[in-house]
Amino acid sequence: MRFSFMLGEVGNGLRRNLSMAISVVLVTMVSMYLLGLGLLAQRQADTMKGYWYDRVQVSVYLCNDNPTQPNCQGKAATDQQKATIKGQLQQLPEVKAVFYESEQEAFDRFKEQFRNSPVVSNNLKVGDIPDSFRVQLKDPSKFAVVTSQFEGAPGVASVQDQEKVLKPFFRVINLVTLFAVLLAALMVACSALLIMTTVRQVAFARRREIGIMRLVGASNATIRTPFIVETVLSGLLGAVLAVGLLWATVHFLFNRLLSQILYDRALIGDTDVWFVAPWMVAVVVVVAVVTSMLTLWRYLRV
Repeated sequence: MRFSFMLGEVGNGLRRNLSMAISVVLVTMVSMYLLGLGLLAQRQADTMKGYWYDRVQVSVYLCNDNPTQPNCQGKAATDQQKATIKGQLQQLPEVKAVFYESEQEAFDRFKEQFRNSPVVSNNLKVGDIPDSFRVQLKDPSKFAVVTSQFEGAPGVASVQDQEKVLKPFFRVINLVTLFAVLLAALMVACSALLIMTTVRQVAFARRREIGIMRLVGASNATIRTPFIVETVLSGLLGAVLAVGLLWATVHFLFNRLLSQILYDRALIGDTDVWFVAPWMVAVVVVVAVVTSMLTLWRYLRV
């Protein structure tokens, strides 16, 4: 089959069925955009996990002058107990660094974090937050190692892990990601059904032309290839538009707006769009080719 002949057939087919081709382009664009949002949401979750996990710390709170925890037995931690706890923490292979935070430092940090909540911060005084050792782990998932050794140790009031606070947040992100991917999968299925309907209608409209090609000895590949190429081109155009829409969303929403509001947070960027773009194009090509071939095999019987 001559390449020029195939291009001519593809061009004629697109002109004759322009409205159907536009429908395929639009449905593909929407479905791939939703799929891209799902993939970017997952990358955002991974990015934020890496960002926060580097900052996750285990806080070993010490008994203060007015302890309420049973383990303190009404006594504050002695200097000897503090030195022992710090030495044991530094000896753990899972520990990356250990920082001591006094009651005044804990009070100042709390006031700074909740400076916009006067009802909360005005009711707090120095000593309400006990001094502590803030432990940075090499692997935040090894929290249980610190807990098992220091929960209930002499001079320790409690052990708190910031990862427990972040887990519900990441769970919500993962649920949103799952919803976006499921919605995208539904749109991909709709796109495949539309492609099947389009190919059937185009094949039916050209049934006389196809019959003549059969009579002159044209092969199945010669007859079917233009249909497949038309479908792939329409799908690729929809995928390109979806990638452009994703880039605009990330570039203007994340890079221009959210990065200025959440300047101290890790956000996805333009490079993440180019990372997921090949996957979107691959999905479009596979769906277009497979759907077209199955439809032609079933309905193109002249």
